[in-house]
Amino acid sequence: MLEQRPTGVDLIKAMDEKNRAVRTRSLDVSFNELFDMYNEKELIISPEYQRLFRWSEDKQSRFIESLLLELPVPPIFVVEREEGIYELIDGLQRISSYLHFRGSLPNPHEDEEEMFPPSLALTGCDIVSELDGLTYENLPQALQIKLKRNFIRVEVIRKESDQRLRYYMFKRLNTGGENLSDQEIRNCVIRLLDNTFNEHIIEISQHSDFVECISNISDEQRKQRYDQELVLRFYAFKNYRGKYVHDVGDFMTEYMEAASDPQRADVEFDYEKETRVFDRTFKILRATLGQHAFSKMNVRGTFVSKLLSYHYESFTQGIQPYLERLDPTDTTSMQKLREALTTIKKDQEFIDLTTGGGKNFASYLAKRIEFVEKGIEAVL
Repeated sequence: MLEQRPTGVDLIKAMDEKNRAVRTRSLDVSFNELFDMYNEKELIISPEYQRLFRWSEDKQSRFIESLLLELPVPPIFVVEREEGIYELIDGLQRISSYLHFRGSLPNPHEDEEEMFPPSLALTGCDIVSELDGLTYENLPQALQIKLKRNFIRVEVIRKESDQRLRYYMFKRLNTGGENLSDQEIRNCVIRLLDNTFNEHIIEISQHSDFVECISNISDEQRKQRYDQELVLRFYAFKNYRGKYVHDVGDFMTEYMEAASDPQRADVEFDYEKETRVFDRTFKILRATLGQHAFSKMNVRGTFVSKLLSYHYESFTQGIQPYLERLDPTDTTSMQKLREALTTIKKDQEFIDLTTGGGKNFASYLAKRIEFVEKGIEAVL
């Protein structure tokens, strides 16, 4: 029997119900008010979100120039917390640029201190080039006042709004950002559902065995939270693989949403159990191949120092059926396992399963994992 499609009336009713679930209001707020609210902790920019401030000094300067010229700027979006405090969810680059110019923005990238002056000096202004070199303190008082009194529209998502709709609004506002990685976006937007799972991923990504096994990722990948994405990838394929089809980015986002959403009863995450499994997995892999656990081998039989996602998925998942049978402190068994894993990497069938295009479908994933399982089973 064919499923009956909703009528136009049904669709309109469904839309109306969702519209009522999102309560919003619009305010015109001066930049000086926003500046005071930020310093009084009445406007929150979460640390994880603040690290996504990426505008160059030229872009920051041209934004300040736009304000001084009273050019129109897009609105910002905030979420109202229970205490009446606002949390920024869209407009990070604009608000941070203003705070930086006023000398009130802490360095979002502590490892690049010399590249982040405490107060912005304008540069690259392409309409009024005479502004170049000026700081806020150097501006004539009339321009300081004009800057402070300039207004911006603030769209407030009220605390009465449905939590899940607030989350999806945040997600959609922040998926076209300033060259952000998928994991950076996930870390920020998931907070509107529940941050427990995200905090677990961040914490466990620092565990020493895991850190050693992925030590050959680049500094740029680490800045973009690729280490945390690898933790999520491990859990997603371990616990949610039946849902995987083709797009791994969307798949991981869907799993993170499912594991974080307090209204989802279909996905449960036992933190104590999952931590034990994660730690044992990487303890074994560290005891065998260490930093080369997810590297391929070249024709000369030496490791190529680069982490490959197909190897990561294959070996972290392929080892799961044997976790309790493998003792990472047993030198002899770890040596046998190391030889088995190395043999797998050299095998042409495995090489074919992990190289070339079109290998990110569920069928190829299953074949890769099964190949590793059989290779490990052979030495136990």
